[in-house]
Amino acid sequence: MTWTLPEPMLATPVPDPALLPGWAAKPKWEGFRALLSADAGRLVLRSRRGTETAASIPEIAVGIVQLPDATTFDGELVV
Repeated sequence: MTWTLPEPMLATPVPDPALLPGWAAKPKWEGFRALLSADAGRLVLRSRRGTETAASIPEIAVGIVQLPDATTFDGELVV
């Protein structure tokens, strides 16, 4: 089976910022949007547009040994 990164989840503007019951929110930090996958010791780190970025952010690649196989993150890298 071939696994590929999912499309990034992007924010959507809404007319009313009130949260529904059971929902949570966090402040928006400025950083780099990243999609990360770790599986069998292999790291895939891409920007939201699909550009490979692992070579330019080696600090993230070093931490892959701490992740279990089949781990995926979709988030913001903030320095």
